[in-house]
Amino acid sequence: MRVIAGKARRLTLKTPQGYDTRPTTDRIKETLFNILNPYLADADFLDLFAGCGAIGIEALSRGAKYAAFIENDKAALDCIKSNLKHTKLEPQAEIYPMDVFDALRALEVKGKVFDIVFMDPPYNANYEREVLFALQKSNIIYCDTIIVVEASKQTSFDFLNDTGFRIIKKKEYKTNQHVFIEKAK
Repeated sequence: MRVIAGKARRLTLKTPQGYDTRPTTDRIKETLFNILNPYLADADFLDLFAGCGAIGIEALSRGAKYAAFIENDKAALDCIKSNLKHTKLEPQAEIYPMDVFDALRALEVKGKVFDIVFMDPPYNANYEREVLFALQKSNIIYCDTIIVVEASKQTSFDFLNDTGFRIIKKKEYKTNQHVFIEKAK
């Protein structure tokens, strides 16, 4: 696993041992960031279920000005800290070592607002639905914030009509998908 582009290009990243996290492959990460690139300059980026932090670090490397990493697994948190230090991106980052829903409340209290939200929750556990409902009621996103959900290919987003969000793009891969979402206008 490595940073693909930007100021930290080619630097390797640590990943936790075992199967509790699923690091996004370089090829899929490249496709994701080819889509997000026009929106990254000076963006505030939120990485939910951050794992080793590879997505948020890639965003910072490519020009995002700030990234918040939300993760509650100890091994993954150690990797995020190590990876931020190794890439020298620590000054632009904050780590929230807590449950996603507690972190969303903490970010609200701090008055943080994000241009891009990326989430890669455990597959087939319905976190996508719960997080989108929480974001809909939250003040941490703008009306034009881009939300990207990495999910299994089988995950249905039929519930979106009830959340006030809509799909603007979907990119399918062999076993998973990236669903790009924004507030319905």
